[in-house]
Amino acid sequence: MTTTPAHEYSNLNGDKDIATHIDYLTRALKTPTIRRTWAQLAERARTEGWSHEQYLAAILDRQVSEREANGTSLRIAAARFPAIKTLDDFTFDHVPSLRRDIIAHLATATWIAKAHNVILLGPPGVGKTHLATALAINAAHHGYPVYFDTATGWATRLTDAHQHGRLPAELKRLRRYKVLIIDEIGYLPFDADTANLFFQLIAHRYEQGSLIITSNMPFGRWGEIFADDVIAAALIDRLVHHAEVITIDGDSYRTRHRRTE
Repeated sequence: MTTTPAHEYSNLNGDKDIATHIDYLTRALKTPTIRRTWAQLAERARTEGWSHEQYLAAILDRQVSEREANGTSLRIAAARFPAIKTLDDFTFDHVPSLRRDIIAHLATATWIAKAHNVILLGPPGVGKTHLATALAINAAHHGYPVYFDTATGWATRLTDAHQHGRLPAELKRLRRYKVLIIDEIGYLPFDADTANLFFQLIAHRYEQGSLIITSNMPFGRWGEIFADDVIAAALIDRLVHHAEVITIDGDSYRTRHRRTE
């Protein structure tokens, strides 16, 4: 492809030729935001007396901002959340035991680069899934790929991979997600084979990738969930080594809301 030397732009015949050429260049560069906004920003630059550098910075900022927003949307869609929940939507007043400073720290997403975990324990209805989803969505906004499923969903996925001889490949593939969310551990018990698959998942991510886990069971009862106290202890040991463990006390928000109706 031939390019136009800078000194030859003066030969373009008027605004129409310039606009046509910019349209061509932005399509070639795959910068649709610049193609859509350059003229409006150019007019503003002339009116407000921007320098060439200010105009360039403004138009590149538009392109980068939109590209990042699109990337975030794609990461959130790929995560397969059952519902979109944010920290702004969370009613902290309903769970006064929850320390807002800890949640504010987790909202920075700095723990993900360190492959640390977040474990949310508490009875049903206190907002564990909401917080897990909100923190994962926040991670997506920070550029991290995330994936959500319930504990039973993960059990099905891991069992299927194991039965078809693809478990090592599946565990390796899951590494591309910087955060995995395992929701609702404890609602259904698992047999020894499934417990072993969970151990392999957690061991494979140990110090390599982050987990957000919710459970209605305290650690002392995880032996009931995973059919073996030894496996449960090994799981817990790896999970909590680098983790923020948050125990949420309180009544179910859903039950409390129903009583007030």
